[in-house]
Amino acid sequence: MTSLALPAATSFAALHETLGPLDVQAAGLLIAAATDLSLVIDDDGVIRDAAFGSADLAGEGCEAWLGQRWVDTVTVESRPKIAALLKDAAPGGVTRWRQVNHPSATGVDLPIRYSAMRLEAGGPVIVIGRNLRAMASLQRKLAETQQALERDYLRLRGAETRYRLLFQLAGEPVLVVDAGTRRVTEVNPAAARLLAKPEKRVVGQDVIDLFDAASARDLESLFSGLRITGQADDLVVRLGNGRGETRLAASLFRQENATSALLRLSTDGVASGDRAQGRAGITTLDVIHNLPEGFVVTDPGRRILAANAAFLDLVQLATEEQVRGELLDRWLGREETEAATLFATLGLHGSIRHFATSIRGSYGSVEDVEIAAVSVAGGGHPCLGFTIRGTPRRAVPPSVSSRELPRSVEQMTELVGRVSMKNLVRESTDLIERLCIEAALRITRDNRASAAEMLGLSRQGLYAKLRRYGIGDLDVADEPDEED
Repeated sequence: MTSLALPAATSFAALHETLGPLDVQAAGLLIAAATDLSLVIDDDGVIRDAAFGSADLAGEGCEAWLGQRWVDTVTVESRPKIAALLKDAAPGGVTRWRQVNHPSATGVDLPIRYSAMRLEAGGPVIVIGRNLRAMASLQRKLAETQQALERDYLRLRGAETRYRLLFQLAGEPVLVVDAGTRRVTEVNPAAARLLAKPEKRVVGQDVIDLFDAASARDLESLFSGLRITGQADDLVVRLGNGRGETRLAASLFRQENATSALLRLSTDGVASGDRAQGRAGITTLDVIHNLPEGFVVTDPGRRILAANAAFLDLVQLATEEQVRGELLDRWLGREETEAATLFATLGLHGSIRHFATSIRGSYGSVEDVEIAAVSVAGGGHPCLGFTIRGTPRRAVPPSVSSRELPRSVEQMTELVGRVSMKNLVRESTDLIERLCIEAALRITRDNRASAAEMLGLSRQGLYAKLRRYGIGDLDVADEPDEED
């Protein structure tokens, strides 16, 4: 029996002496005032009377429920919950709360949390409800805010990546120097080649020590002028170790409450030749092909145009020709809805990251992966790009038997957009069930018979869930008899 009797600590100790007789009208007013929604259900499950204590229910079409079967006013997936509420309603007890959804005149389902009780044997059932529309709205806003923050973070990361890329690939030698201490904080490869020193040895060194001693006085005057006026004229200074002369231009800027100077040095033909020689024979395609993570490029219809060796290993194929022209969906996702979720989110936002799913190999292997993707719409050949990491950094529980379930609402909302809603609902239900069982066992000090009664489960049902979630040690001697 799933009906939970009210604990003695929550009941009135001397109801008749303190409140006196309570007539029907007063009882009805009390119920209506204490709840958002109250219903009176007869033995046939028909709504005979209703009271609406929340102004938020106006315009939802609740007034049309009178005279209808209660089960006919809810959505299809909520009907078993209505049947369970009516079945569990009994005199002297209140059923556990269940959330159901009603079709609404506004077009968005109305979520209501219900509990029921029967006044007397064979009598009507009193149903009290709480409107969850505000909570659902907050949860939706939370998910939208999380996505907005993620997009802002991605934009900042993108800007930083572009800066780093330009800084590293720039042909002009550049040094970033702390204006107060004159120590080098960043140096690009072109400057390291010009100075004939490794980048690690340049960073942290006093910038004046990188030049000839004859230029030290001019450099000190340059930094003094920068600190006072923020500007300085270009200088022609001599490099250390007899590397010749170079023109130096300085600019002052602030970052993270610190003042830094950007020093630009002129390049010569020898330095440019070294740069070209250092990059000879290395192409972007070679780098992508040898990446340890899978990389795939598809057309807008998701047909594969190119794939690297790591992706071929994941799908258990030998050559790129075997995957070219095939739909990526053929290998992607535990189920069809995951691939649909990935491509829908990619089409909506233009990029996605940390999408946890799996890759199905051509010979039956299944490997959990994490996908980052981008849609490139510009140019004459729009395409989609995917990187596939073999070991996810933020693992999503692969099944209901996993012991590593999300432990909070924040962790659940982080999965929005990376996991299908069906899996989110399933894992949320499993998480709640497991936490309730663990709490009941803790309260009853691992007395499983008492825990089963507290949870409104049979002993067989409790043992089945203990096995399902791997809670406790289940020996043969602990198994309940069939007649129990």
